[in-house]
Amino acid sequence: MDIRAYQTFLQLAETLHFGKTAAQCHLSASAVSRQLQRLEDSVGQTLVERDNRQVRLTPAGRHFLIYARKAVEAWQQVCHDLNASPADLSGEISVYGSVTASYSVLTHILPTMRSRYPGVELKLRTGDQADGLQRVLAGQEDCAIIAQPDVLPARLAFQPLQHTPLHLIGPCMPCAVSEHLDQALATTSTPDWQQLPVVLAELGLARERFLAWLKQEQLSPPIYAQVAGHEAVVAMVSLGFGVAVVPELVIRHSPARATIRCLPWLSELAAFDIGLCAVQERLKDPLLQALWGCAEHYAALPRTSIDAANKDN
Repeated sequence: MDIRAYQTFLQLAETLHFGKTAAQCHLSASAVSRQLQRLEDSVGQTLVERDNRQVRLTPAGRHFLIYARKAVEAWQQVCHDLNASPADLSGEISVYGSVTASYSVLTHILPTMRSRYPGVELKLRTGDQADGLQRVLAGQEDCAIIAQPDVLPARLAFQPLQHTPLHLIGPCMPCAVSEHLDQALATTSTPDWQQLPVVLAELGLARERFLAWLKQEQLSPPIYAQVAGHEAVVAMVSLGFGVAVVPELVIRHSPARATIRCLPWLSELAAFDIGLCAVQERLKDPLLQALWGCAEHYAALPRTSIDAANKDN
């Protein structure tokens, strides 16, 4: 069994691009093609179709992908079982999350990970954290940093790492939105939501809980924009385009935090946990076990230690 060829095929199935696969596997494009050809010769089927514009898996390729993934996982488990020391464990695992969540969480986990398992590398992919759950379920990532949903799919495991409240925020700069907020604050009254534009994240718990509150209060403010990710929401608010609800974690790490302010009119929204999620079955993978164990170590620290570390960051 050529395990490296299987690993290369898994990477190709994800990128659907020979050049990107070659770069990520530290091979030449021709070497990737040769490994694919050997696999196709072995199974007697075309696994990948390619033309001048795109690369795609054939039905046989999609079927073989399931086998290849299981074979690589089984091989990693055998290597783990035979290793005498955690320091001998080596390989790569993918982690998906927003820039803010990745920095906030991984900055605490990586020192332990690198100390215990110097041969294990993390491949970090960033994007809207609301996409993380589906990317893990689809097998695109080994794990993701997400906000714990109200109902976690049965196939997933979740390790909570940080607890974050939600805050209503508005701009500090002089603008029509600030004038409206200042008037309400000066008279200790609630703002006229019908005149207060709102910026929403396209997906995620903060959006869901904010919209549920608006519905409960029978409010329908104008939606100025819907953008991908909380970082973009904070940026829009800082420019004076409206108000928004975002996690405290995002505010704390935002480069725009000095240009926004937390507002007092929305304290009822439930806080949520940020943590790692992975498919339960995938936790048999020794590489993922290593990362999960380091996450559990961090989660078990006294809360005072974690809070102090968060303030320093």
